[in-house]
Amino acid sequence: MTRPKIDFTKISLRDALDLAVLIEEEAKDRYEELAAQMEIHHTPEAASFFRLMVGNETKHGEQLAARRAALFRDEPRTVTRAMLWDVEAPEYDEVRASMTRRQALGVALRAEEKAQAFFVAALPYVRDADVKALFEELRDEEAQHRRMVETELAKLPPDPPVDPGDFEDEPVAQ
Repeated sequence: MTRPKIDFTKISLRDALDLAVLIEEEAKDRYEELAAQMEIHHTPEAASFFRLMVGNETKHGEQLAARRAALFRDEPRTVTRAMLWDVEAPEYDEVRASMTRRQALGVALRAEEKAQAFFVAALPYVRDADVKALFEELRDEEAQHRRMVETELAKLPPDPPVDPGDFEDEPVAQ
């Protein structure tokens, strides 16, 4: 199945705002999944951090949605979630059953870097001045989020030399 593509040379401000909201929703949903996984595996520090990220993504998505509503009221979306995949959402394969808070922050850091790179890569193709300004703002916000995660990482002590994942059992057929 091929995904519908976004033509950044023709994207409207309404579509750009819808895209931004969908990116935040996707990231929020992924962090909710990861937090639930960490809770199931009794990894409360990682779960707590992922819950914090759920709140951050929710807040940012709500701000973007309010901005979209103020400008375009209830005009229908033409951008769908099928047009994006993992723009800001953390990668599934980076998460382990037993994660430290430091490892969880590392997952979030890479997600923020990925989101920033998305907007950086799209900007050269954007022709609409309002969309360009929005994407520059979003790029800068992702850089700010990255710095926030880096600051939190710097506050943490190093992980123990033994990785808790070394003691996990591999899944077995039931």
